[in-house]
Amino acid sequence: CNRPNALLCSVAADIISTVEFNSTGELLATGDKGGRVVVFQREQESKNQPHRRGEYNVYSTFQSHEPEFDYLKSLEIEEKINKIRWLPQQNAAYFLLSTNDKTVKLWKISERDKRPEGYNLKDEDGRIRDPATITTLRVPVVRPMDLMVEATPRRVFSNAHTYHINSISVNSDYETFMSTDDLRINLWNLEITNRSFNIVDIKPANMEELTEVITAAEFHPHQCNTFVYSSSKGSIRLCDMRASALCDNHSKFFEEPEDPSNRSFFSEIISSISDVKFSHSGRYLMTRDYLTVKVWDLNMESQPLETYQVHDYLRSKLCSLYENDCIFDKFECVWNGSDSVIMTGSYNNFFRMFDRNTKRDVTLEASRENSKPRAILKPRKVCVGGKRRKDEISVDSLDFSKKILHTAWHPYENIIAVAATNNLYIFQDKVN
Repeated sequence: CNRPNALLCSVAADIISTVEFNSTGELLATGDKGGRVVVFQREQESKNQPHRRGEYNVYSTFQSHEPEFDYLKSLEIEEKINKIRWLPQQNAAYFLLSTNDKTVKLWKISERDKRPEGYNLKDEDGRIRDPATITTLRVPVVRPMDLMVEATPRRVFSNAHTYHINSISVNSDYETFMSTDDLRINLWNLEITNRSFNIVDIKPANMEELTEVITAAEFHPHQCNTFVYSSSKGSIRLCDMRASALCDNHSKFFEEPEDPSNRSFFSEIISSISDVKFSHSGRYLMTRDYLTVKVWDLNMESQPLETYQVHDYLRSKLCSLYENDCIFDKFECVWNGSDSVIMTGSYNNFFRMFDRNTKRDVTLEASRENSKPRAILKPRKVCVGGKRRKDEISVDSLDFSKKILHTAWHPYENIIAVAATNNLYIFQDKVN
């Protein structure tokens, strides 16, 4: 960064690019455009301050990726963290996978509160001692020290993607994971860094015949042989790795037929799927496109089970959203722990929640003005036309630079994390 733009660059580097709870919900990790990972830990419950139980404080911060340069292609490789995925905890340490456009890294996060003292062959500063000066033999001892949280890279999975990685997913066998770019999906063993298996390849022999790209992929939560991937054409393919080593032929194909009366210049752009997620039960799929969230039953390929309008009032604004590139924004979607509520982001720092049982929905806002500790969020409404009520906001005054692309939901409790540009908001159910 040049000096006058240093502040601008640091602000851009702080923009949160991914948010993820671990399997217990005790830790929450965020990645940003500057290649940093910040891990938050939940406060332990205390009798004196029971209301502090939901609070998350910084546990560890580390630089996961650095900017690189591909000299063969004369391309800069951004340090921005595209995705973080936690591995289930097996011992006292925590493990997570983080990826930028090209390289996936496995990080170990561990605590240290003791240190050895009284070495024979080196002094207290770590310098090697002259053996001639050693006249006595000391027994090393372990002494307590201030708690230190260390992040160390254990594996680096690189040189397997020609195109930009858009998603990573850990398999339910906890031995393998997949990394996905625009045209290929690779399967890795967590122990082996120099070899991966290509399981999907949609690259045509002639790139001029390219009609779609892969936008996201995820493993089934319980069946280690099953995964899905979504495309820029609005379709989802379910693949079974037992059928063949290369899963170019899908087992199931989910796509909603387009209504010809709604066809427009923007139809293909807004039908592109930006995120796909299995429900915790493994029975349903959720997909997010530009205007809607859809829930699919794995046993019904012909049409979605449920369709929720996220911001249908923007349908008339697609032309200006195309001009300012907002139409290409990639919104994510998440399930709550019981798969009964889904959440996704919108513009103006709004995020939406849809209750699948009651069919009720709500729009909430993540902003500094209404996010004082323990303040209750008020539902927001967008006025499309006609007379605007006092508590409504006009569709013409929405701020499209404030967007909520990344959200996460605690695996068991009603605690959500919402990334609004360079701010992270954590909301929880009202505690009496």
